[in-house]
Amino acid sequence: DIGPDAYWDGGYSGNPALFPLYEPGLPDDIAIVSINPWRRDEVPKTPLDIQNRINEISFHAALLGELRAVKFVKRLIAEGRMERGRMKDVHLHLISDDALMTELSASTKLSPSPILITRLHDAGFAAADAFLQAHRADLGQRASLDLEALFSDPAP
Repeated sequence: DIGPDAYWDGGYSGNPALFPLYEPGLPDDIAIVSINPWRRDEVPKTPLDIQNRINEISFHAALLGELRAVKFVKRLIAEGRMERGRMKDVHLHLISDDALMTELSASTKLSPSPILITRLHDAGFAAADAFLQAHRADLGQRASLDLEALFSDPAP
């Protein structure tokens, strides 16, 4: 039993599957906290930057597959092709700071300093506060992550 307040940092061992969170007794809201940028406008050039981008893309790959499945189920429910309640219509939310994550170089992952850890900690709280300012009313009501927009962007 994972309980209603489950947290998992998948950074070292891989992201956990979302599907256990679809259990009927659990809340409908799933908040994804992203620590890697979803897109980078610059092409990586150094071996370290290339490896870093490969890791970022790999990190998101399984999650993107699951988000596509959620999008499919949501479409089936919305179109009436699947009766409501047969599968859970989850409310997905994304908390992220792509600007900061894009700004940080690959080397910060190899040598985290107390200054960097403090910066990430503060940025995490700021991103959570910004999310709550924008989406507190969505919690328990609707998704704030626009899957249509996510998958219409050529980056993912």
